[in-house]
Amino acid sequence: MTVSDVGYRTAYLSGQLLNLKSQLDDLQTQLATGKRATTYAGMGVNRGFAIGLRAQVSNIDSYADTITNVTTRISVANAALTRLSGIGTEVRGAATTSTIQLNNNGQTTSQTTAQNSMAEMLQLLNVQSGDRYLFSGRATNTPATASMNDILNGVGAQAGLKQLMAERKQADLGSGTGRMTVGAPTATSISLTEDAGPFGLKLSSVAASNAAVSVTAPAGSPATESLDLGATNPSNGDSFTFVFKLPDGTSENIQLTATTATPPQAGQFSIGANSTATAANLKAALTTSVGTLANGALVAASALKASSEFFTGAPPPRVSGPPFNTATAQVPGTAANTLSWYTGETGTDPARGTATARVDDSITVQYGARANEQAITWQLQNIAAFAAVTTSTSDPNANAQVTALNQRIAQNLSVQTGQQTIQDIEADLAGAQTAMKSASDRQTQTKSTAQTMLDSIEGISANEVATKILSLQTSLSASYQTTAMLYQTSLLKYLPPA
Repeated sequence: MTVSDVGYRTAYLSGQLLNLKSQLDDLQTQLATGKRATTYAGMGVNRGFAIGLRAQVSNIDSYADTITNVTTRISVANAALTRLSGIGTEVRGAATTSTIQLNNNGQTTSQTTAQNSMAEMLQLLNVQSGDRYLFSGRATNTPATASMNDILNGVGAQAGLKQLMAERKQADLGSGTGRMTVGAPTATSISLTEDAGPFGLKLSSVAASNAAVSVTAPAGSPATESLDLGATNPSNGDSFTFVFKLPDGTSENIQLTATTATPPQAGQFSIGANSTATAANLKAALTTSVGTLANGALVAASALKASSEFFTGAPPPRVSGPPFNTATAQVPGTAANTLSWYTGETGTDPARGTATARVDDSITVQYGARANEQAITWQLQNIAAFAAVTTSTSDPNANAQVTALNQRIAQNLSVQTGQQTIQDIEADLAGAQTAMKSASDRQTQTKSTAQTMLDSIEGISANEVATKILSLQTSLSASYQTTAMLYQTSLLKYLPPA
């Protein structure tokens, strides 16, 4: 009888055992990792879909990191802007309620407040988020402004704000009359002539309450205006109003009223025996009033004009001179002789566009800022002028100068029609935050859906895998027993006993 060899059978069983063992190892790996396979090849026909879903989830995570970083920067910038707005309100309030009592430095308590406010403003404008300066435009590694000391006092040959204010004051005052000449073309007339160039008081209009007085409006270059009493003497209470334009764009009036009282009070002139004598009295009163205006309100207006030029020019214009009190023109400042307060990036494009971030496949937000934006510059130039002006306690015009300065600062720090405000900048940044919040909410929902689908492709059911493992373990145990029995089989077991 022929007995077949069991070798090929045991070899086949061994292969089956290895296959079962491999399946068991795979299932145990799935149970441990929670994943269907460790490679995309093991995921079957859905592997391409899984790759796409994972890329989508990765993109969303990247956008989330960007949104987090940009949100932090905007939050820091908004906190600074909120405080800047508060500083403007505080200084305006201080100017509105300011006394005219001067300290040893020739300044009021409100001006001392303005100095502290200016220092805080500059600190806020140089705020950083991480290593990024937020108000320097694209120059994120550069502070936005020079230091307060450098801005006020200059550096070396570079003049600061105080020097420009001093030069402008001399040019605007001239000999003390605001570059205005009071003349008498005839025995019964008075004329006012402004000086050539951009300095000093400028004529706006002249009016008389008595229709018999001949009035000539400003005309010519340099402009001249006049009034002629003629042969008729003014009556008690007749008035003459002269309106002047000041360097900062404001206007001031001088009103002189005819009186028979002796002596005449401020704002009055005596009626003489005839129109010739009255004209002489009017000329004397007008000359005094022009000098008072020049040494009072003009000084404040001059300081604000110099500050405006300093903070809006890069570098600002300078008074031609010395001497400055006779100057009739300005010359361009240079980087060598005039300090530039703003040290960040300059450009003609909108400040918001200096920092952009893509927060979604189709959404890009802009959140840049520059310290030299109109709203910030306007507030800074007024507070800086308020902080820099000093007045001598021995100056008889000190009260008029301080009063005029307080009025202008309070007015300028109020909302200016048609001009950018700090709240406008905050609104722009709030718009970027809103866009990012919407994108983040949408991405959170999208990621949740994509992750659920990805888990259904890549993930496994723990119960199902455990059941398969138990089944395989049973099959593997039975196979081991069968194989062991086959390996123990030999021909001797089939031979009869001897």
